[in-house]
Amino acid sequence: MLSRTASSLYWLGRYFERADFIARLVEATVRLDVLSARPAGQAAWASALAVTDTTQAFATGGRELRRREVARFLTVETSHPGSIVRCVEMARLNARAVRTALTREAWTAINQAWLTFAAKPSADDPTAVLALTDAVKHETRGFEGAVHRMLRNQTTWFIRLGQAVERADNTARLLDVKYHILLPAGERIGGVVDRDQWTTILQTVSAVTAYRWLYSDGLAPANVIDLLIARAELPRSLAASVEETVDVLGMLARRTGLHGEADRMARLRASRVVKTRSGEVIAAGLHQYLQNFIEENALLHGAIGRQFKFM
Repeated sequence: MLSRTASSLYWLGRYFERADFIARLVEATVRLDVLSARPAGQAAWASALAVTDTTQAFATGGRELRRREVARFLTVETSHPGSIVRCVEMARLNARAVRTALTREAWTAINQAWLTFAAKPSADDPTAVLALTDAVKHETRGFEGAVHRMLRNQTTWFIRLGQAVERADNTARLLDVKYHILLPAGERIGGVVDRDQWTTILQTVSAVTAYRWLYSDGLAPANVIDLLIARAELPRSLAASVEETVDVLGMLARRTGLHGEADRMARLRASRVVKTRSGEVIAAGLHQYLQNFIEENALLHGAIGRQFKFM
């Protein structure tokens, strides 16, 4: 496979996974702001910007930190690369470059997501935002299903590799921001707002039901942290994303003969995550652990590019 083709498939996986995550994040934030017992307001939307690393880009435009402005910025705004519409556009551009490698179902899901935004959807009120995010999630689920049914070869493995790397970064950022800046001043830990926010975290990664199955002692921050870091049963946990990265790199190595720095980094990271105990992470400093993970994930991304000679 040409390195340019591999790069397009990898970035297709990353961008479509990112679009799905931002859609879930915006949906959960709308619900936290509008439907919670005590609406979180600006704190919730500030956290959504922080998770997507777009706080500075949002402030540069002179916008007010309000639900309507942030929701539009993260969904339909084309002036920066961190919105859903831009992620979908970039995914489609990469998909077009490898169109013959994709099944009709995979291309249709990508194209339908793009057509959703080509119709100039509104993001001015909660109902419109929820309708838009639901449409995006529908197409990303369709794409995931199509990839799952594709031939198990380099095409699917590079897409999955991109998805796994992106998913690990998203979950780490989501957990880090909640732990440090989302709870408004004056609100107590364990209170109504805190519980609503931890529930929102679970909703963002589709883990509300999984949490109830795995933990019988009610909603507890330590358990949520354990679920998102160490439980490989949850597809969007750090442990699951790390495990999948190692597996996919192994399959690519056997097929292509390209084995090197990225494989070593991925296996080393996996060996550490397997030994990770959430209680020890919290005691030693969750923020530092997650920041180190995010930095290491970025280094792994660079190593993957060098190993497969991405353009």
